[in-house]
Amino acid sequence: MLTLPLSSPKETPGRSQVSLSPAGGGSPQGGSGGAQRKPRRDSLREIFVIVGAGQAGAQAAYTLRERGFAGRIVLLGDEAQAPYQRPPLSKTFLAGGLSVDRLYLRPLSFYASNDIDLRLHAPVEVIERKVGRVRLHGGTRVEYDRLLIATGSRPRMLSIPGGKGVDVHYLRTLQDAFRLRTKIAPGMRVAIIGGGYIGLEVAATASVAGAKVAVLEAEGRVLGRVTSAAVSEFFASAHREHGVEIHCNARVTAFRGGERLEAVTCEQGTINADLAVVGIGADANVDLARNAGLLCENGIVVDEHCRTTDPNIFAAGDCTRHPNAWLKRQLRLESVQNAVDQATAAALNMMGNECRYAEIPWFWSNQYEHKLQTAGCFDGYDEILERGNRDSGRFALIYCKEGLPIAVDAINMPREYMAVRKLLAGQRTQQQPSESAMSENREKFVREPAAWRRETDPLQRPYAKHYLRSP
Repeated sequence: MLTLPLSSPKETPGRSQVSLSPAGGGSPQGGSGGAQRKPRRDSLREIFVIVGAGQAGAQAAYTLRERGFAGRIVLLGDEAQAPYQRPPLSKTFLAGGLSVDRLYLRPLSFYASNDIDLRLHAPVEVIERKVGRVRLHGGTRVEYDRLLIATGSRPRMLSIPGGKGVDVHYLRTLQDAFRLRTKIAPGMRVAIIGGGYIGLEVAATASVAGAKVAVLEAEGRVLGRVTSAAVSEFFASAHREHGVEIHCNARVTAFRGGERLEAVTCEQGTINADLAVVGIGADANVDLARNAGLLCENGIVVDEHCRTTDPNIFAAGDCTRHPNAWLKRQLRLESVQNAVDQATAAALNMMGNECRYAEIPWFWSNQYEHKLQTAGCFDGYDEILERGNRDSGRFALIYCKEGLPIAVDAINMPREYMAVRKLLAGQRTQQQPSESAMSENREKFVREPAAWRRETDPLQRPYAKHYLRSP
């Protein structure tokens, strides 16, 4: 367990890049849980407690100090490690190409030197809203004036016979990655349950390490929830070229074996395996918030200012369900971008600002020599514009709706990705375009690529239109 000689907050044993703009608006509607305690007005005496020391919780603590908050900051984590990056766990760290020290978001000395009270192995069990404090495992109580919940998400479990065996793994924490890394070896038969980002990244890492890998996806194609059929097929082909078996419409019903795994049973047949990795999605960690009477619906419901139904409690990261002004709907995101940007907004609002979180989602995935970069949300597109060449492994798909781009998937084409992302950001800052403006934008974007290029990045080749027949 890592420990730091940090300052302690007030305790009462036995007692209880962000696009931000000024905006109004109240908190989401829900249960109040009783009368709310008014926070202190003296910022030097204020105590801000952050529950969760992952990417979002750590970012909020950093932002508070960087933006001049002078009160106490208490960062409570339930793991033994200081805040660290999670994306490398399924890629370079799992492959043995990254040390633990390089995973940490900030050096351990940062927290002490910035008077951030980082407490590890300190899970919070109860939020006592009426008196403004949290109770930790073991009974310690910590008071707060404002509270940020950044509890993240947890892997969705596969509840089938044999699912708790020692050779069935999930990947979320550093300890999960350590355990898995020690088992992947040349000749090992590895079954990956789930063909999403995590599953395919682990499949690529295991394949490069010499393992015999099979991906079992319950739906009709890999990456089916997050991208179009063209990108799904590209990555499925890339995995097959590296010797990975891809089995779609493969619903797993049991893990077979004695003390050690021997096979994975599907409705259609059996796959021999020595090791299984389950990656079938994640669920928001909302138990703490729900038990405190906060509104939770597929995540902790927050408004555009990251406030929950309690005005003194905020939430950020994977655990939230928030309104997205750009997409014009509520959603829950599991990404580093959302964790960092939403936590930054939450921290500013905890300090008394009125800043609106309205960021365009973006994400990336590394598999073999291919880097996928995606921005926006492709739901509802009616046309795809393609750039580059799929056979060369360098191409970009721009998803459009009514003539305007709404998302991009770029494989090994970072300049095209950044150009479209810049265009999406420009649309976000504007009001709903008129029909004439949409027509003009479409003409510039589709029929006059040179004009569009001059307004973004200097791209070299024209777009070719590809109309999607079926996603």
